Amino acid sequence: MDIATITDTANLPQPSLQPIQQATYKANATDFIVNELLPLDFTGEGEHLWLHIEKSGMNTAYLAKLLSEWADIPLRDVGYSGLKDRHALTTQWFSLRIPKKQLPPTEFAPVDIGENETVTILAQHWHNKKLNRGTHRANQFVITLRDIQFASASDENGENDALPEQPLSAKEAVEQHLTRIGKNGVPNYFGPQRFGRQGNNVREALSLFARPPREPRPQPKKSKRKRAPREQNTMELSAARSLIFNEILAARVRNGSWNTGLAGEVFNLDGSGSIFTSETLDDTLHARIDSGDIHPTAVLWGTGNDKVTGSAADSESTVVQHSPLLMQLATGLEQHDIKAQRRALRLPIEALSWEWSDDQTLVLNFTLTTGSFATSVLASLVQQLIS
Repeated sequence: MDIATITDTANLPQPSLQPIQQATYKANATDFIVNELLPLDFTGEGEHLWLHIEKSGMNTAYLAKLLSEWADIPLRDVGYSGLKDRHALTTQWFSLRIPKKQLPPTEFAPVDIGENETVTILAQHWHNKKLNRGTHRANQFVITLRDIQFASASDENGENDALPEQPLSAKEAVEQHLTRIGKNGVPNYFGPQRFGRQGNNVREALSLFARPPREPRPQPKKSKRKRAPREQNTMELSAARSLIFNEILAARVRNGSWNTGLAGEVFNLDGSGSIFTSETLDDTLHARIDSGDIHPTAVLWGTGNDKVTGSAADSESTVVQHSPLLMQLATGLEQHDIKAQRRALRLPIEALSWEWSDDQTLVLNFTLTTGSFATSVLASLVQQLIS
């Protein structure tokens, strides 16, 4: 299988047939709204100016650069929690370290931006800390699906000559599906943006792994601080781990164990980074899995993947060993001394609601924890997404 195909997340299996055959999303910026959820009590003092900003048509890193130029501060003194989509209407917080609180003489109003790029400051507060990456708890999404074509009942039987369902019953099928995933969650796949166009980030990872790893720089003798060497090529390494994870999760979806667990499983406690292992599955664990209190996990590949055992470990190693591409990626990650981590196989959907604007337009509203992808929710609902 070529890289473009294996990184096309539309090819990943789903637990059940999606009730929408085709839909358009991101027809315009307001069709994909992302609001960063970051509850925080500001101190009202300190040298960090926090700005709540609404933007569209530009990515987070570019906006951070504009803010650093406006405030005449180094880019490293601009903080943000997460990267937000360029082709969307998003709100998120930025922090700017302003020495002595000496603000620029003019308001932040960039003029050298494109016709479809907008920036609006919604609120600002002084605080005594910088905003660090990964600080926000979750993101709220408001996504509009347009030009919906419903899957017909014949799709499940592989027949093409049957008449399609009437719109009302098709809409009911969509709503039943939404109710089910709102209760049970969806496979926690990494989204297509992780892999780049046609899987180019994975190709870059293979090129990186073909070169000998860099030797760590010697620590200056006068320095008493012991810093771990900062790994470069984060995008490529992340793409490699994400592809391996997606393929392991795909195998678990196919055999039905993605949301039930296996012997030797490593479980994640819902809403936290806490994990624990279990060699066997008893009624208590099954009840906790069914309630959504805990989730089965799979490895984010690296060294020290020694927590998982039994059938769960066998399932991970089998997927990797049967794919020359995944073996290359796994070996490269280990040679770069990337430490193994765990990621939940199941993605809970918080506060899922929906509204039909008309018979072919559906507006979804839901919240996902940091690090998960709205496209995973859409993929569980729509067979073919067009943007």
